[in-house]
Amino acid sequence: MSRTYYVTTPIYYVNDVPHIGHSYTTIAADVLARFFRQAGRDVRFLTGTDEHGIKIVKASAEKGLTPQQLADTVVVGFEQLWRDLDITHDDFIRTSQPRHEARVQAIVQALVDRDEIYLGGYEGWYDEGQEEFVTESAARENEYKSAISGRPLVRYKEPSWFFRLGKWVPRLLEHIETHPDFILPASRANEVVSKLKMGVEDLSISRLADKVGGWGVRMPNDRDHTVYVWIDALSNYLTALGWPAVGAEDDEAHMRYWPASVHLIGKDILWFHAVYWPCMLMALDMPLPQCVFAHGWWTSEGRKMSKSLGNFISREVIAELCAEYGRDAYRYFLLREVPFGSDGDFSRASLKGRYNSELANGIGNLLSRTTNMIDRYFDGVLPEAVGVGAVERPVIDAAAALREGAEAMMARCDFHAYLGALLAVAQATNRYIEDTEPFKLAKDPDQRRRLGTILNTCAQAVAVILAHLEPFMPEVAAAGLSRFGGAPAAGTLAERTAWGALPAGTPVSKGEPLIPRKP
Repeated sequence: MSRTYYVTTPIYYVNDVPHIGHSYTTIAADVLARFFRQAGRDVRFLTGTDEHGIKIVKASAEKGLTPQQLADTVVVGFEQLWRDLDITHDDFIRTSQPRHEARVQAIVQALVDRDEIYLGGYEGWYDEGQEEFVTESAARENEYKSAISGRPLVRYKEPSWFFRLGKWVPRLLEHIETHPDFILPASRANEVVSKLKMGVEDLSISRLADKVGGWGVRMPNDRDHTVYVWIDALSNYLTALGWPAVGAEDDEAHMRYWPASVHLIGKDILWFHAVYWPCMLMALDMPLPQCVFAHGWWTSEGRKMSKSLGNFISREVIAELCAEYGRDAYRYFLLREVPFGSDGDFSRASLKGRYNSELANGIGNLLSRTTNMIDRYFDGVLPEAVGVGAVERPVIDAAAALREGAEAMMARCDFHAYLGALLAVAQATNRYIEDTEPFKLAKDPDQRRRLGTILNTCAQAVAVILAHLEPFMPEVAAAGLSRFGGAPAAGTLAERTAWGALPAGTPVSKGEPLIPRKP
């Protein structure tokens, strides 16, 4: 297994302000980055913004700004939201940065040199919102409107440079069929394969510069054209690593992270990532990413999000939710509510319900019960476990299942199952307390050793839960773990969560409820 781990979000268009969808993908990437750092891997986490293309030109004109001014304004919102949500990215790339533009030109020139690009002409329907040409049959099927936004398609006729996409489709199909985890969930892979087998034309990869006001990366072999925004955007996953070399100080500075472990994307941009990108990489003799994971979309309160309906989950609404429940609870909810890959519906009632039932009544209550009893019955010092037997087995087994399955669940982005396994430990431990009734045993001095074993078992379980919760709820987990010894434990996640890792004699403090219930 590679010791490096490279996770990316899509780079987000600056014609829109940050919202729940952006936060969903980025929190998922952050959780993966945090988890694999804890697991001892060498992690790189990339996010950023996509700032070129005709829709950026149009959006900026509507606001009376230049494209660069619009990008500079919107980027601030993304950067602030990532700070607000405690995102730990290692790099934030902008496609307007010189480091990116120079390398995109080098990539395109390499394709030219390999005869993977040729000059042709294009006439057809164009979806400006997706920055994508649409076939006549697809345009007709959708009444000449965008399948994504519903806006009218535009008729384009212009000379264009083309990438020999069709040449690489047979090899791509073979790769998908021999690498079942290349596109996840599996249903998305089936969609891509079905569409590929219907036939794929070569890809137009340039636009006349005067049509976009010169805003974009110029074709290195034809200054009258800019590079198609998707070729520009997809390249960021490599340009941010310093590839290809362009005579800069950071040339190939982070190339040890390639190939990417996972590209996290929304399902609407799957085709670009699962077809255009790997075919480009094949043409460049570069390894393909290990996985492209396409997650679902969010609705809000049972309906498609809309500002006019008042159910749009904007950055401002996210800030309100974080102020009420804490940003850790928001992070937790998004990745717990639905399996990653499925569509989800956000509602305040669901957020409150999961907060109270799983976090406050489940994990928070278990922590409070455990630390309070150790404080009360053992003067705040963790007692020994003596004579561990069958009664403790359900708790120990649930903790072992979480610990042993954690890495595999994270590798396939199964956050829902991971959190389910974590909650199973809390549920088993709360049942254990009800069954063993330590508060009754405390009244009998002859049961002190048994009482100590019960509370040691509870404390070990709580420590396992909180350590595994850290990637999702870093502040809550750190505060909870600080009640067992004060200082953060050293070592990898596996080492920290081995059963019995908390030694007897560890000082334990009770404190205020960590996750107070919401009325």
